[in-house]
Parts: sequence; C-alpha cells; structure tokens
Amino acid sequence: MKIGIIGTRGIPNNYGGLEQFAERVSVLLVKRGYEVLVYNPDFHPYKQNNYQGVTVIHKWSPEQKIGTAGNFIYDYLCLKDAIDRKCDIVLACGYTTQSITYFVAPIHKTKLITNIDGMEWWRSKYSATIRKLAKWFEKVAIEKSLALVSDNRGIEDYVQETFGLKSYFIPYGADKNDKVDESVLKQFNLEKYKYNIMICRLEPENNIEVILDGVALSKSPTKMYVAAGTNHKYAQYLINKYKGVDKIVFLGWVSGQELLNNLRNFSALYFHGHSVGGTNPSLLEAMAGGAFIAAHGNKFNKHVLGDDALYFMNAQEAAAVIDNFNTLNQKRSTFVANNIHKIDTFYNWENIADMYARMFEEVASGKMTYTC
Repeated sequence: MKIGIIGTRGIPNNYGGLEQFAERVSVLLVKRGYEVLVYNPDFHPYKQNNYQGVTVIHKWSPEQKIGTAGNFIYDYLCLKDAIDRKCDIVLACGYTTQSITYFVAPIHKTKLITNIDGMEWWRSKYSATIRKLAKWFEKVAIEKSLALVSDNRGIEDYVQETFGLKSYFIPYGADKNDKVDESVLKQFNLEKYKYNIMICRLEPENNIEVILDGVALSKSPTKMYVAAGTNHKYAQYLINKYKGVDKIVFLGWVSGQELLNNLRNFSALYFHGHSVGGTNPSLLEAMAGGAFIAAHGNKFNKHVLGDDALYFMNAQEAAAVIDNFNTLNQKRSTFVANNIHKIDTFYNWENIADMYARMFEEVASGKMTYTC
C-alpha cells in the first residue's frame, strides 16, 4: 500500500509536533511494509530523496516570500502530486490551508484522510474574520474527507456532536528521556527543582498571561523561566508587561530535544497552558521526560493527564500551585511514574504507528470500524 503524507514542513523534523509525527510514523510504517511518501517544502534543509526508507518529495513553497498564503499553493501541489503518483491513501496533517485544495484536486482518485490536529478557529491570536474562515476550513475538511483522525477524545466528541460523524482516535507519541543529564542546567545557572519552566510558543491561547500573572501574584521567590522565541509582537508585549517582575526570565528560543527534556525533568514545576484542543506533543514530551506538570484544566489536557497533574484555570489558581509547591511536591513521584507508564503502554510511537496501520487497512478495505 502506498501512503502519501502531506501538510507538514517536512522530515526530518526541524519545526514542530506534526513534523515529529510525520518523521517517526513514516519510518515505522516503512518497517511494517508500507511504501510511504512524505512531502517537504523546497526550503527544508534536508535535500535528499530518501529518509530511512521513506521517499521524500520536494515541492516548491512560496511561504517564505508571501507568508501563510503560500501554504495554499504548497498544499495543492503536494496533494495533486500524491494523487498523480497513485497513492492509495493520502493523509493530510491539519486542515487550515489544506481543505481549500480539496475543491480543485481530484480527491476522488484517492482515499483522503484528514488529521484534524486542533481547533484552529479557537485561536485568539486570529481576527474574527480569520477565525470564521478557519471554522469554514474545518467544515470543508471534515465533510470532504473519506475518514478523519482525532488526536484527542475531546476532539472525537466534538466531531461527533457537531457533525454527527465518527473519527478514528489516534493521538501522537513521545520518546522517553533516556539521557538524564543534570549537568545541562549549568549553562542556564539553574539548580535541580529550584526553578519553574514553560516551553512553548508565546501565543494567547497557551494561557501565557494566566501563568505569568500567577507567578507575579505568588509569594514564592522561585523563578519562572520561559523558553520560547521572542521575535514577534505578542512576545515583546509580554516582555514589556513583566519587565518589573524579577522572577520571570525570558530565555528566548531553546533548541535540542535532549536539552528540553532535561530542563523539564529537573524543574520544580513544568507549566503547560495549551488550550485549543488536541493531544499536544509538548505535553507528551513533558510526560515522557519525567516532568512534574501543572496544566491548564481544559478537557483536552485532562483526557491525557487524568489525575496525574496539578491543574489551574486562572492566575489565582496558578499562584496557589506555586505557593503550595512544598506540599504538592509529595505527589511528584506518583504523578511522574503514572505519566511515564502512559507513554510506555499507549503514547509511544510504535503503538501509534500500529494504530495508523490498522486504520489504513480499514479505510483501504472500505470497512471502517473506527477503532484502532
């Protein structure tokens, strides 16, 4: 069976969660006997045509010249090429700039599956017009796809309740932190369990201000380190807002999975504020890395973490988590062990690849049970 994977910025991953998914799952599917094509934009640094058995197709993308609008062109070129190459199944990762291409590409010639990924129209960084358009993109993708993937039970429920449709629940995976190295803290002058940290994109829907307001309100002197890119307007707003709060430190962009894993692992608390839906890859990485997690208490995060995290919904609750750390820290070993067990038994790439393989077989046969 030939599988085409479109909608990412390519493999090997040098961008984010969807790219990590495409890299890990495509390689594992090849090992299971599938022919897999993954599409890369022409500006991706990897220029070879094969990656660990996966065929890499390079397609022109004007994104770097004209911005997000360029993705509509890139997505169309990728989808059309995958159909021309007679892929039995095309897996589209996300829908924001994908779905409009479904009107012009001959999708009837393949079996199209869309991984919904998240609720893009919830993102408060977008204007009302863009959010309305994103909601329409979602509707188009859901109605025109032969099958759908929901990466979180909350999204699965949303698709069923809003559109009356079933979807396959298949989350993302993560790798355990097998290279625990406390020495990496030295480069940031940090001490084990003496700092709190956030590692995320600085976007409003990640509840950055809720968390940082909580830090400012708290009586604890423990510093909050924010590892994130700051070269954009909202980040500069945050830096200016909290410039008088000495215990909030913006580190800028920090790269390297092992480094990030250890920064999470040795923090007193790892704060996770994502709220726009889905099983967030960085949350799984925190679980796999042994972090003691304080998460925004939305249903998506709770579907993943269950009882094995501290939760907050507002700045006061975030402050309470910080101020009561010494008492709450008694739960660390239990929470960490339970979350690592979730990675070992479910949220791991081998299991995720198996789930995708079973779905592909069902979709190809036309006998969809929506269970993997």
